[in-house]
Amino acid sequence: MARIIVDRNVLMREVAALRSAGRRIVFANGAFDIIHVGHVRYLQGAAAEGDELVVGVNSDESIRAYKGPGRPLQPLAERMEIVAAFRAVGLVTCFGETTCDAMLELIRPDVHAKGPGYTPENLPEYPTLKRLGIRLASVG
Repeated sequence: MARIIVDRNVLMREVAALRSAGRRIVFANGAFDIIHVGHVRYLQGAAAEGDELVVGVNSDESIRAYKGPGRPLQPLAERMEIVAAFRAVGLVTCFGETTCDAMLELIRPDVHAKGPGYTPENLPEYPTLKRLGIRLASVG
């Protein structure tokens, strides 16, 4: 089972250790509120893009901000535990912002994996990816 890391300082140390070991880091993110086979395919595809998959799960507050007051259906701790159970996942963390820009700044992955519906034109964090030189991979 993947490690769940909430403390950003601990996350930074873990990512630094992976990078020092020569591991290519992939970052994927989502609400993971209603788990379905598309999520499995997304995370498997993301993992195939590098050596270590770090998954950022949106906090309850950030989901409410963009999906409405009736969401999430499952609390953050449970969603993180479910994502951590996927074999493809190495580390799981969470973030409170509505976009993952701050996580990209913090982790600075080699690859940012998104589902096939995302393009540079409709991806809110694309300017951050471009500025940091992070490759965007369409997976799933």
